[in-house]
Amino acid sequence: MTNNKYCLLGPFPPPIRRIKAFKIRKAAAEYYKRLPLLPHPCNGDSYRYPNKIANFSKGFPHNILDEVDLPAYYAYIHALETGCPEDFENIPLGGERKLVNPQAAYAYELAGPDSHQLTTTPPPTFRSAQTASEMVELYWQALTRDVPFNDYSTNPLTIAAAKELSTLYGYQGPTIDGVVTPEILFRENLPGALIGPYISQFLWKDIPYGATTIIQRYHTTIPNKDYLTDYPEWLAVQNGALPDESNMLDPIPRYIRDERGLAWYVHQDSTVQDAVTTCSILLSFGDEALDPANPYLHSKTQVGFATFGAPHILDFAARAGRPALEAAWFQKWLVHRRLRPEEFGGRIQNKLKGFANYPINPEVLDSEALALSFEKFGSYLLPQAYAEGCPAHPSYPAGHAAFIGAIVTMLKAYFKESYIIPNPVIASSDGLTLEPYEGPPLTIEGELNKLAYNIALGRDAAGVHYRSSGINGLQLGEAVAIGILRDYGKTYNENFYGFTLTKFNGETITII
Repeated sequence: MTNNKYCLLGPFPPPIRRIKAFKIRKAAAEYYKRLPLLPHPCNGDSYRYPNKIANFSKGFPHNILDEVDLPAYYAYIHALETGCPEDFENIPLGGERKLVNPQAAYAYELAGPDSHQLTTTPPPTFRSAQTASEMVELYWQALTRDVPFNDYSTNPLTIAAAKELSTLYGYQGPTIDGVVTPEILFRENLPGALIGPYISQFLWKDIPYGATTIIQRYHTTIPNKDYLTDYPEWLAVQNGALPDESNMLDPIPRYIRDERGLAWYVHQDSTVQDAVTTCSILLSFGDEALDPANPYLHSKTQVGFATFGAPHILDFAARAGRPALEAAWFQKWLVHRRLRPEEFGGRIQNKLKGFANYPINPEVLDSEALALSFEKFGSYLLPQAYAEGCPAHPSYPAGHAAFIGAIVTMLKAYFKESYIIPNPVIASSDGLTLEPYEGPPLTIEGELNKLAYNIALGRDAAGVHYRSSGINGLQLGEAVAIGILRDYGKTYNENFYGFTLTKFNGETITII
């Protein structure tokens, strides 16, 4: 019979190991217990408008103006207040669409911060100039969905979009000396992300995937086909009906080359997909692309694997997505409940048709974007890239933004942010080929930040989110990832001195 005394090796016998493991977990829990409770401010719109015109209500029954049935709305609020699963089953819906996972707002996590310990700034109010400017930007994005990114500097629509956005008091996007140029149109000024093409290299480059390679050509919806611009059909969808038609797909797969292609990509992607594909490309660059703090880079006898190797990095990038979504879902359902742009378009329609007198800022009502959209589609509704429109959960913050913010933050921790991307590419205007990119060097940091806004603001390109929902979602996901990295910092045996990364706001931090 084997004597376990001589088989089991290591610095700690099992009783001591068990106590040490307990202390690590307890210290992490006590850290969060000691944190001050943060406020969760809202923008006040839930109380400002008794008819709930500024709050998400898609899927509930509505009147002809798309004003929600108040008994149904308050049954939904009651369920959110109690958190009781049976109360959610009693919410009156208007059609076949079901609410997307409101009970995720109550879930607990065992690594990183509890979702209720994280906060966001309130979204801009319904009547603000910022919300109006975000809607103007969305109408322009709808009008320019089929303009190739390569043509932004010459296309009359993108030139006009940049010109009008430059004049808006509430516009929060990037500018150069106060001016929006076509080259930075619909982008975000994260560190390094305005350098080079609109689309990140991680959405164009071939993906090493086990024994095969994935070519990033995707099916997308056909050009010049937008949805929910007919008021009766739009209203039926707000009431929970399924759309009258399906999304029509281009049979030819293409590289992402315009906002329609990007909008469809972020309609079909998943948290795990974006983490694994990006991480796989980064790992293919070799050890030179790893963060200098990786303890195995200078080892004479060892390489990383379960710790500080590919399985570790892939796992952390993928695992960050779910708690980031839980943090977003808490804010969406229990704090903000902001209406979707699709719903806001209905408020504009009924205001300008004289059926209601909603307090909408004139920056959108008087905009060239809105006038051109009406001329093209015959209504003031915001044209949607998806036949079914937005999903059945509130707008703020954006879920895609939260999970990609967490994923990108994890990858910044494990890879060298200053590393230059080798052999960069750019998609042709028809999306059929990749061509060599010639321009300033592209770094891991810049291309990860670019990926973050591609995924976040790609939902804006579809008409289902606002700029502020995306940018604040990125920051929320970042906070989730930082917390997870902190909790695991004391679990390694290696001589490891912490993760260093640059946040979305440009601040460099070390997480120990």
